[in-house]
Amino acid sequence: MNTLPDLPSKNIRVLFIAAEAEPFIKVGGLGDVAGALPHALKMLSLSGEAGVSLDIRLVIPFYPSIQADAFDLKPDVEFSVAYASGSTSARVFTTQMDGLPVYLIQGNPFLAGRPVYALDTRLDGEKFSFFSLAALELCRKWGWAPDILHANDWHTAPSVYVLSLIRGQEAFFSGTHSVLSLHNLPFMGQGAQEGMQKYGIPPTNDTRLPEWGRDLPLPLGLLTADRIIPVSPTYGREILTPEYGCDLQGFLSGRVSAITGILNGLDESVWHPAADPNITARYDLHDLSPKVEDKLALQAEFNLPQDAATPLLALVSRMDRQKGVDIALGGLRLLAGQPWQAIILGTGDPSLEEAALRLANDFPQRVRAAIRFDSRLSHRIYAGADIFMMPSRYEPCGLAQMAAMLYGCVPVASATGGLVDTVIDTPPSQTGFLFRPINPQAFAQAIEQALHCYQDKPTWHAIQVNGMSRDYSWKQSALQYIHIYQQLNEETR
Repeated sequence: MNTLPDLPSKNIRVLFIAAEAEPFIKVGGLGDVAGALPHALKMLSLSGEAGVSLDIRLVIPFYPSIQADAFDLKPDVEFSVAYASGSTSARVFTTQMDGLPVYLIQGNPFLAGRPVYALDTRLDGEKFSFFSLAALELCRKWGWAPDILHANDWHTAPSVYVLSLIRGQEAFFSGTHSVLSLHNLPFMGQGAQEGMQKYGIPPTNDTRLPEWGRDLPLPLGLLTADRIIPVSPTYGREILTPEYGCDLQGFLSGRVSAITGILNGLDESVWHPAADPNITARYDLHDLSPKVEDKLALQAEFNLPQDAATPLLALVSRMDRQKGVDIALGGLRLLAGQPWQAIILGTGDPSLEEAALRLANDFPQRVRAAIRFDSRLSHRIYAGADIFMMPSRYEPCGLAQMAAMLYGCVPVASATGGLVDTVIDTPPSQTGFLFRPINPQAFAQAIEQALHCYQDKPTWHAIQVNGMSRDYSWKQSALQYIHIYQQLNEETR
């Protein structure tokens, strides 16, 4: 149901910029969001459900790894972006994604063949300072002044800050408001200062920010954004605390009226066990019986003993301390006396990769570790596994737990961030198991509780169906973003 207030209808122009977006380029969850949210906003606008018409345009960098032929990219415009000692050329290419206009900005900072995110943030500082300025210059080139500049994380936060510096003096941007989606507060762009300085983006003297943050991209964006959108309601509250605030909690508490947590959604056209071409047997919440075929096929694929009765645990994650991979590995060792199998999929921190392989070596009859990124395999794991492990130390939103629940794979997750907002751990609406404190012992206790529940087939089936019945789509979240766009647009009048 559309719960938006009756604000006057108007065509709202939205420039949505991000460092990555599916299907063009994806490294992490930001790519999922930037690929899905603008499209969901466009579809709501076209359907009339939004109560407003959106002219939304997605802008991302044109990385060398993006295949132009695969997306029918065509030249659009070319212009210069100034920096301290001269200027550099920006070339823009365009395509359509199901009716959504998409623009890719190419320039020398992106042509060196580096990965999307360099290990040295100084290199990324130049790339994303150039991109942020080029996105604003692109609007001037079009003669298309956005009502909303919607940026994401530190990579595009400079555009928000620069907008705040110029819109009081430049009539073209005088009616443009900014929205900054916050996907991961600890990543503030440390090391990007040199690149920002090169492109003439000055530090601030605003004493509301701690001195160490006055020349960093994300704090500058958080200082000047008209609205800050953490990617779940719980994470929006957590960033105001010492545990999660990264020493910005005092500053952010002063901006609390501008902060609205909105949960990310999931593309249910991609994640749907009843129509998933990647899995062995398709099923839905009305008949889960074919799921056992996916389990047996997954066990066979990983050369595990094929046994439908043995609980199969899964972890699909970036190998990162934030994701609590070490907590899962340690917790499984504490459960050596319990009956279970486990499959681990992911890549990242070499020490965690090695620890996962060591666990598999120590438990050769029950643990397998696939150290790689494999999207199709992740679908088969969600379909075949019984229990999904997600022991994140912090989780701004998380998408994996939503995908797992859609596939009847019950999550055991830490009680933090978006996991609290998506996993219900109390009957009768229970969809999974939450644990705290976030350590191997508490994780092991939660897994033990899930293993015990797994033996109670009616209760376990009810938990699976509860999870599969929930709406994880982008629609409700997109409506909340549109509401914020409308509020900001009304402030201009």
